[in-house]
Amino acid sequence: MIPKSDAMATPKKAAEYDKEIVDMASYIHNYKIDSDLAIDTARFVFLDTLGCGLKALEFPQCTKLLGPTVEGTTVPHGTKVPGTPYQLDPINGAFNIGAMIRWLDFNDCWLAAEWGHPSDNLGAILAVADWMTRTNKAGGTKIGNGRTFTVKDVLEGMVKAHEIQGCLALENSFNKVGLDHVVLVKVASTAVVSQMLGLSEAQTRDAISQAWCDGQSMRTYRHTPNTMSRKSWAAGDACQTAVNLCLKVMKGEGGMATVLSAPTWGFYDVNFSGKPFEFQRAYGSYVMENVLFKVSYPAEFHSQTAVEAAQRLNKKLAAMGKTAADIDHVVNRTHEACIRIIDKQHKPMDNFADRDHCVQYMVANMFVYNRLVAEDYADSSEAAQSPLLESLRRSISCVEDPQFTADYHDPEKRTIANALTVTLKDGTVLDEEVVEAPLGHRLRREEAKPEILEKYRRHLEPHFPAERTKQLVDLGNAPEKLYAMPVDEYVDLYAKERIL
Repeated sequence: MIPKSDAMATPKKAAEYDKEIVDMASYIHNYKIDSDLAIDTARFVFLDTLGCGLKALEFPQCTKLLGPTVEGTTVPHGTKVPGTPYQLDPINGAFNIGAMIRWLDFNDCWLAAEWGHPSDNLGAILAVADWMTRTNKAGGTKIGNGRTFTVKDVLEGMVKAHEIQGCLALENSFNKVGLDHVVLVKVASTAVVSQMLGLSEAQTRDAISQAWCDGQSMRTYRHTPNTMSRKSWAAGDACQTAVNLCLKVMKGEGGMATVLSAPTWGFYDVNFSGKPFEFQRAYGSYVMENVLFKVSYPAEFHSQTAVEAAQRLNKKLAAMGKTAADIDHVVNRTHEACIRIIDKQHKPMDNFADRDHCVQYMVANMFVYNRLVAEDYADSSEAAQSPLLESLRRSISCVEDPQFTADYHDPEKRTIANALTVTLKDGTVLDEEVVEAPLGHRLRREEAKPEILEKYRRHLEPHFPAERTKQLVDLGNAPEKLYAMPVDEYVDLYAKERIL
């Protein structure tokens, strides 16, 4: 009789794992986060990200995707989904939290050769931390040697996830080969969650290799003619896959040592035009320290400075007794990434996903209404149905400034500049309005902090009574108290009997 254990083919052990995977696993297990700036920034990212998730619960298109796979299922000691009554297994919990966080494109951002939103990883990190803490406190089977987590532990996990995703993005463009940036969410979340679950450094290498081998999402859902809501839950999908792969490795599943470099069948040959990854710097805490916050507008980040420039120009127009109806055309001097991703001057705006990824729509919205809020992207909104806005949108053109593009990639600057020149119907040309760094940039971080907390408070208010809202904001403003709080007790403060 052939033993059942021999029924599956066992891959031949490679002599050595790809160095890229070795370095990630070593960083996760051996690097100590000692940057006070990184942890303090992570606190603001944490609060802001949870607030963005709560805001998404105001949209039925998001909430219809949330909850258990089988309606009515509750997992004892499972992950609690903030702002909802759901308590789920950690895989589903990671999807729910990840989808909420990313739904409105209002959480933090990282821009380089690749783009992305490193706080997307909180979907996996928070789901696993909450589930493990509740389960291990309850006794019985111990997960990860019985480890429980504080909020500080979650913040340290966020710093490391930000770092892996961000450092991979610095020199490697996944969008140029048609892959979506959520591949980096999946890889970074897998690396962090593996250590949280108590896996060894070798098992973390196995788990990371599984994430690279897993089918990668194409960017199809982010671009005309297929732009759709999947772009809003793609990070949730990456988070749940990361948790699922880690749990499989925890049960004994192995890895693939040369998943990146193997000729013909490796990631590089199949998905990356045969080129190995390039790295600008070793892993540390650089990404969290320099991450970009979306403070002012729920807008794709390459447009943030353009929208701010339009808001400044509105004041000049008002002083002249002019309005958006007096504008003939606008030229936006910008960087290459803006043109590649969100320059959609003459493309149709068929849905929410088209509008929140069109720089012309967002700028025109600001000119017409002197605001840009998430509700302005909905099909039924006054903005989406405005003939004036649509006419103005088609009158806004983008031109690349090579210096703006160079500054965008400069690790010492990392600016995201836009400059608007408005020409009125009477021939008057307004002075160009230039904004190089948005409010959420590190160069404007101290200016942004009170605005980030105000954004967080604003997102809490529809969901909780005034007393609970104040409690959460005060806790966010008390770092040492927040850091020491057990994560399950903290998440309990967001529990609801029903969604809005």
